[in-house]
Parts: sequence; C-alpha cells; structure tokens
Amino acid sequence: MEVKVQSIHFDATEKLQAFIEKKTAKLEKSFEDIQKVEVQLKVVKPATALNKETSMTVSVPGNTLFVEKTCDTFEEGIDLCIDAMRVQLAKFKEKLRER
Repeated sequence: MEVKVQSIHFDATEKLQAFIEKKTAKLEKSFEDIQKVEVQLKVVKPATALNKETSMTVSVPGNTLFVEKTCDTFEEGIDLCIDAMRVQLAKFKEKLRER
C-alpha cells in the first residue's frame, strides 16, 4: 500500500507524517487490497477555529473512496477520516461479497 501525504499552505512535520503512516496502516485490517492512500492536509483561515481540513482518498480495485473532515487539529481529523473510511471499506467489502 502506497501512502502519499500532501500538505497545503504549511509544511507537515515528521511526527505528523509518522502518525498518518501508522494510522493508515491500520486500514489494511479492514480491507486487504488497498492500492494507494492519498492524504491532503490543508490550513483554511489560520486565525479561526476548525481551520484544519483533512481529506483522504483510498484506491481499491475498481473504486475510489473519499472522506473529508474539518477539525481543530490534524491528528483529530486523521482519526475521524480513518473511522469514516473503515465504515466505507466495510460497505465496499460487503458489496463485493454479494456479487
């Protein structure tokens, strides 16, 4: 599984990138055939609360799944994206079983 992290309007720290790698690796427990994970981190109006936008795109055979969350911290956003992506992967896996 390839993990690509893109930070927009700031530079992501090594610690944040390691956190993302660790969390996205856990997605493979939900679905084994994940080809690529793209994470975009974006700071939207720096002076306001809830200004960190996190979006995650997961490529699986035959489909692409997308999640976007807005939070106070990127770590919180990653956690919420991972939780939402697990739900989407479970639904996708169920559809594959029905075929």
